[in-house]
Amino acid sequence: MTAPPEIRAELLDCFQSNLAVLADRYHGAGTHLRLGAALRLRTRPGPHGLPTVEPSLDEALADAADLLGLALAQKWPGADGDWARSLRETAWVVADAYHLPWVPYHGQRHIEHSFLAEPDGDGTLAVTDAYHNDTPWGAARPTRLRLEREELAAVLDAGPGRAFQFAPTPLDPARLDPPEEEVRISSAGADDYLRSYAEHPDRKLTLDQFTMETWLLARSRRLRAAYLAQGDAGTPQHVAEHLARWDGLVEYTYLTSRRVARGRAEPPDLLPRAAELLHADREVLSGGDRGAGGIEAAGAAGAAGGGPPSPEQVASTVAGIVGRVLGIRDVPAPDADLTGLPAFNSLRMLEIVDGLEEGFAIEFGPGDLLPERLHRIVDLCELVERRLNGGAG
Repeated sequence: MTAPPEIRAELLDCFQSNLAVLADRYHGAGTHLRLGAALRLRTRPGPHGLPTVEPSLDEALADAADLLGLALAQKWPGADGDWARSLRETAWVVADAYHLPWVPYHGQRHIEHSFLAEPDGDGTLAVTDAYHNDTPWGAARPTRLRLEREELAAVLDAGPGRAFQFAPTPLDPARLDPPEEEVRISSAGADDYLRSYAEHPDRKLTLDQFTMETWLLARSRRLRAAYLAQGDAGTPQHVAEHLARWDGLVEYTYLTSRRVARGRAEPPDLLPRAAELLHADREVLSGGDRGAGGIEAAGAAGAAGGGPPSPEQVASTVAGIVGRVLGIRDVPAPDADLTGLPAFNSLRMLEIVDGLEEGFAIEFGPGDLLPERLHRIVDLCELVERRLNGGAG
């Protein structure tokens, strides 16, 4: 295995990540950030009658040509084992991740995924996969590995993919100033999109899909911010706060989805929070001088009473659960932000919530699990004490 490519993989989806590798290879480091040149809410029909912002393969290819200077030169609609055995040039491959042994989706979930394959000498192939994501089955991180041709052939015989070769073309500066309808997100478009999720009768299925939607939306907003920040001292504070709210929505949606699947109540403010963020995108991420206001996060209050265990006992138990879930001995100070820890993510947050409910024999209400209440030990202690004392959430 050799060093993986250096791109902002944490900002990109599974199609973009490996197109980004090619763009930087052909046009120089940082070219891939041009994928953030357009801010849009581009939806298409998705699973179960719900709209999705997940890019289609055709949309990914169009962005590669328009923004990354990658012109499609050749394609193979059925890339199987024979194709892998005869590969002579670098190819971008889209296949079922269920059959790809280097990704956590292997044997777990059928989902389209991309990678690069190219001859690497001695009859072997180099496979590059720059995807970055945390999944319920483990972490996907940028990697580059060497496979025998027969190894990749076996993978593609199990699940044939589609392969594409690109030729570099001059970057078009005009494409960095997209038309108005791509820069703007209409209120009507955002409202129609969210209304579909609000009105779908199967809430378990809907929230499972919306978890993916918020992840894609938040990642694309971070990509937009990175594009706008090029050449500047950094991301403006109001933009950073807006992105943090998007991350909070992703976490909130994931927690809600998992808990509704277990028969818990759905909080009423989830989709309104998403609407606020989509409407604020137009101001905060426009690239102009507007947008310093941002939006305020929603909150909820609960009553509190008194009773055992003591606050000291609660604090000790909460710290122990956090340490166990995150696999750390030195638990941060009660007011420290847990999101700064490498092991902390939405999956671990759900485990912490489950651990607190089990450890204290309580059940949090839908209003308890707001992101801003789940990132510090002191706030977790407050939630536990409120529940122990009969407070509503």
